Amino acid sequence: MSFERITEKSSPYRHLEKMSVKELLTHINEEDQKVPAIVASAIPQIEKLVEVIADKMLMGGRLFYIGAGTSGRLGIVDASECPPTYGVPPGLVIGIIAGGEQAITKAVENAEDSWEQGWVDLQKHKVSSQDVVIGIAASGTTPYVIGALKHCRENGISTGSICCNPQSPLSAAADYPIELVVGPEFVTGSTRMKSGTAQKLVLNMISTSVMIQLGRVEDNKMVNMQLTNEKLVDRGTKMLMEKAKLDSYEEAKALLLKAGSVKNALTQMQ
Repeated sequence: MSFERITEKSSPYRHLEKMSVKELLTHINEEDQKVPAIVASAIPQIEKLVEVIADKMLMGGRLFYIGAGTSGRLGIVDASECPPTYGVPPGLVIGIIAGGEQAITKAVENAEDSWEQGWVDLQKHKVSSQDVVIGIAASGTTPYVIGALKHCRENGISTGSICCNPQSPLSAAADYPIELVVGPEFVTGSTRMKSGTAQKLVLNMISTSVMIQLGRVEDNKMVNMQLTNEKLVDRGTKMLMEKAKLDSYEEAKALLLKAGSVKNALTQMQ
């Protein structure tokens, strides 16, 4: 397959090893500053995908992220943060990475090169037409991800994609493609940099917007968050004090801990 990858083009910066630390940091920051504007230009694409996901999930569907390497890890991070942040079941947003759990912390050789394994991994979760699957690949050419989306399309499953090359094979395989063309990386081909940043920003936008659409946020507060540490208990206590107009911190904390969440505490107080 012949496809020009902008993500693999040579860095415009030369002889990085001769730069001072300040020069390195300054130039990395200069490149990073380009990313938000590029993400902003993709908002119409992101909006269409978010609307589909929210509709599917309101009808009982799930959201899957599937990727390899950095892209796969970013999907897993976003999926794993949804239950504690929004109080949703762990199986509602699922991250899948080429090579399995081992690949989260260590590269698994050739894991991304299989055209069939992505679909095999999705089937382990009984993926269906109720669900939405988002393929993530900076290059837009990863066989593991493209193959998964093609199988999804054949089985009537809605798909999205996030990549950093224009008109990529991955985009062609997705119903709702998102392209974030951030250009060559500071270190040639190191897509964990600008490409990874762009993907992370979009994943934040997708999951946050969807969870708000699902009613997991009230006003601007995470009223369904899990109380998994003292910081979150403190945050929830202050939320409850504000929303229920309670003066006593200890009273609010006791009510919160008994109820298990701000949302439950407020419901019980009605």
